[in-house]
Amino acid sequence: MSKRINIILPDTTVAVLDRVTTKGNRSRFIDRAVRQLVETEGRANLRTRLKQEALENAERDLAIAAEWFPLEEEAAKLAETGRPRKAPRKRT
Repeated sequence: MSKRINIILPDTTVAVLDRVTTKGNRSRFIDRAVRQLVETEGRANLRTRLKQEALENAERDLAIAAEWFPLEEEAAKLAETGRPRKAPRKRT
């Protein structure tokens, strides 16, 4: 389903539009251009947000990794020796 809208564009933009498409295909061209722009900017914004959040959480993530590292080393050693793991205690 399509909806007719009226937009106002600068003369220079209309001139560019007329050079790259025919008057009967303006709507299709504008639709593709808008979708591509939104998708491209959406990806760029997502990358920026993910990078920013990773930097903001870096200290926390390092602290968690440092806390768990000894446990992971112990688990790796136990796995190398092939010793069976003890069954977990039942809570009562």
